[in-house]
Amino acid sequence: MLARLPEYIDPLHLADKRGELKGQIPISRLDRLADILFSDTGTVTVELFFGREGRLAKVEGQIEAVLELECQNCLQAVQWPVKNTVKLGIVTSLDQADRLPEDYEPLLVDEGKILLKNIVEDELLLILPTFPKHQHQCLAQKPDNAKVDFVQNEQQSPPENPFSILAKLKNTGDL
Repeated sequence: MLARLPEYIDPLHLADKRGELKGQIPISRLDRLADILFSDTGTVTVELFFGREGRLAKVEGQIEAVLELECQNCLQAVQWPVKNTVKLGIVTSLDQADRLPEDYEPLLVDEGKILLKNIVEDELLLILPTFPKHQHQCLAQKPDNAKVDFVQNEQQSPPENPFSILAKLKNTGDL
């Protein structure tokens, strides 16, 4: 595995050369993912293979990481293992994207280089849960005393009748 992956890549050039990229990207470099994470420690392991299948330039591989997300129940850290298979068709227009085989997602590129971390970050953002939470029941159970206090308060003060003002007006004859 490479100690360091290139920052910018030319996917079409790599597809022509049947290139492969293997290495790790620090999670702290994935800016768009930072808002969702509880902590940005760790790395994403990337294995991408570029090639051609007829006229189709493609990227296939795998992205693997353990992300630390914020549990939506208890607001604490939850470890979220991610192992995603990448299958992208490299296209230069929306017309080409429409003609991709069904099992390929489009990777729209202009002539030139793109950020490798954007590909990785897009794949991670697409597979993250909307509401991450622990597998177990993580909310702290409140004691039943809170219910009892609420019930006792209800019994001490009778509920106010919203029509009590009308009743008073009726008795005084001002109605």
